Amino acid sequence: MDHDADYAAYVRESWSTLVRSAVFLGCSLHEAEDLAQTTLVRCYTAWPTVAAADNRAAYVYRMLLNCLRDSKRRRWWGERPSERLPESRTSATRDVTADVDTADAVHRALAGLTKINRDVVVLRYFTGLSEQQTAEVLDIPTGTVKSRLSRSLAQLAADDHLAELRPEHAPDPSDSTEGATS
Repeated sequence: MDHDADYAAYVRESWSTLVRSAVFLGCSLHEAEDLAQTTLVRCYTAWPTVAAADNRAAYVYRMLLNCLRDSKRRRWWGERPSERLPESRTSATRDVTADVDTADAVHRALAGLTKINRDVVVLRYFTGLSEQQTAEVLDIPTGTVKSRLSRSLAQLAADDHLAELRPEHAPDPSDSTEGATS
């Protein structure tokens, strides 16, 4: 039973990170949850190997990427991509419009990256893997991770979708009263 308890603890600690990573890799929330669940099922069937891995995070995120690739290859023709963002599970009194706008801008900017560059950015910054772990997941040299990150961050910095999120584009409250005085 120690095997099951160890696995259950791992699921509790990694679930939200796996789902968030899948969303940033281009899945809808429901697809991301399915992908995380599929990945964790594969982890369970290979738990002794996963638990003994030198770098468990890299091993599991490799599984996540493989599950994502498998799901895209076997896509059912009846599925339709959704442009609708999932509803927030937070309090109804909180206005989440800015959060939705920010998430939309980030998703659009990430969609402008190539698949491999998006994978590198998501694994490194949204999942929180180190450069070495990211390299292990993608089976590429650490230097390649660094160069892809550099190019991707430069592309994201110039992306028009993120322009309004930059501090210099923040609305100045004093500007709203200038037009009223003329």
